[in-house]
Amino acid sequence: MLVGCGGQAVNAAAVISEKPAAVTAIRAGKLIDVGTGHVLANQIIVIRGTKIEAVGADVTIPDGAKVIDLSKMTVLPGLIDCHTHLADLADAEPLNVLQKSVAETVYLAIPNASVTLLAGFTTVRDVGVYRAFNDVAMRDAIENGIIIGPRMYVAGAYVTITGGAGAMTGLPPDIQLPLDLRFGVADGPWEVRQRIRDLAHRGADHIKVLSTGAVLTHGSNPKSVEFTPEELRAAVEEAANFGLRVEAHAHAAEGIKNAIRAGVASIEHATLIDDEGIALAKQHGTYLDMDIYDEECIQSSSSTPADFLRHDAELGEAQRRNFTKAVRAGVKMSFGTDAGVCPHGINARQFAFMVKYGMTPMQAIQSATVNAADLIGHSELFGSITAGKSADIIAVNGDPLADIRELEHVHFVMKEGKVYKQGD
Repeated sequence: MLVGCGGQAVNAAAVISEKPAAVTAIRAGKLIDVGTGHVLANQIIVIRGTKIEAVGADVTIPDGAKVIDLSKMTVLPGLIDCHTHLADLADAEPLNVLQKSVAETVYLAIPNASVTLLAGFTTVRDVGVYRAFNDVAMRDAIENGIIIGPRMYVAGAYVTITGGAGAMTGLPPDIQLPLDLRFGVADGPWEVRQRIRDLAHRGADHIKVLSTGAVLTHGSNPKSVEFTPEELRAAVEEAANFGLRVEAHAHAAEGIKNAIRAGVASIEHATLIDDEGIALAKQHGTYLDMDIYDEECIQSSSSTPADFLRHDAELGEAQRRNFTKAVRAGVKMSFGTDAGVCPHGINARQFAFMVKYGMTPMQAIQSATVNAADLIGHSELFGSITAGKSADIIAVNGDPLADIRELEHVHFVMKEGKVYKQGD
């Protein structure tokens, strides 16, 4: 115990904890202002602790600040992927999870987080795991500094009908799965509400419902409608009671429209969305989160089960055509890759496909920054290089507005003021 002025006792630990936050200044040759869609030259970014303190061409670098010279590079906000599966095994066959213990699954998933961060993705919305709450554990391990990875917003488990798109299917009926592999199964509005209550109390940040069948589920049909409109409305209402948003996996046109009318924040995949669905999405302000790259991985992998390939037949090109229509219609679009279908860490390969199918490079970048932050519901925390926001900053050597594939080669990664990558 120390004694301060006037004889008042002062706690020594408190004095030590008040050490000033480290100050860093970045010299940015070009800075992509995703809010305005402009490129700014010769900017100074001052970072105090984990936050951006000031940005501008006339900002003074504080005395004693550590200076990072990115004056020959293009600087932009940390990227955001709104559809990942970091906490699951990256395996074409979901049933292979049954060959691993919970502990094995957790350890094997750890590299998914680090390679994603080092690829320039400082935030992800992780949208479901087969083993319930592995994603909650990974999120918390990253937050506590146990492992490195992006900031994670997690679903906890898939909310799905019995035998549905998010269920562990393909087993004989006399085999009973453990609770963590069937946690989110719900039939009827009241069961849906109960599952969402359970997920909310156990740490979920958002809710993932499966409105239609799936490509990568045994015994499923992507063109089928699963949850009813009543069940979907119950999900959105119950999630809202806990301040949570809902995203809906949906391939089939009617399942997409059911979910939009129910009030979900985003449609995942949106593969077979029709003109009415596009109009509804625009009317309701619903984001489309369309994973238009992973078709390459589904079709090229030698381990993709034959029934999954049959499910996928002709869907890839249909999804890409509908992506183009949605972009032209001015629907809100976010960046989501379904990472895990393709290897983790190559998320940025989707940008080139988004540009090929109708977006400008700036629109594609905005989909993974300001738009993605808005969808997740934390625009005040990240998504742009703005004073007061988290210091999530990346840089590339070239100009991604001239060649969007520059984002596949991120050379500098900072998350919350800490540098995780500098150079090749």
